[in-house]
Amino acid sequence: MARILIADDDPLLRALLQHKLATEGHQVLVAENGGEVAALVGDHGPDLIVLDAMMPVMDGFEVLRRLKTDENTRHIPVVMLTALKREHDVVGALQLGAADYLAKPFIPDELVQRIRRILSASDMEQGDDRSRRPG
Repeated sequence: MARILIADDDPLLRALLQHKLATEGHQVLVAENGGEVAALVGDHGPDLIVLDAMMPVMDGFEVLRRLKTDENTRHIPVVMLTALKREHDVVGALQLGAADYLAKPFIPDELVQRIRRILSASDMEQGDDRSRRPG
C-alpha cells in the first residue's frame, strides 16, 4: 500500500488517523509541526500527505507552497485537513496545489475514501513505482 505522512499538531487526531490508515494497510509517518514535514518528506518520500493548516513552526499553507514549488516534491498529493472553512482558505489551498480539502470535524471513513481515490488517480498518472523505490 502507500506511505502516508500525517502532519497535525493534535496528538489525538494523529493517533486516530495513524490507526485508521495503518488498518487500511498503509505505512504511516507522523509530524506534529510544519517544520518536521520537510525532513520526513526528504527521508521517507511519502506517497501522500495529510496536512493541517494551523500548526506551529510553519503553517500548512506555507508547507504546501514549499512542497509544490520544489521539483522533488511537487508530485506528492496533499490533502488539507483543517478547521479552516472560509472560502479563501479552501480556494487558496487548491490554487497552491492541494489535491483535496476536507474541513474538520470530518468523517474518518470519508478521508480514507478520498485518499484511496487520490492514490488511485496518482498511480494511473505516474505509474506505480512503489515496488522499485527503496525503503
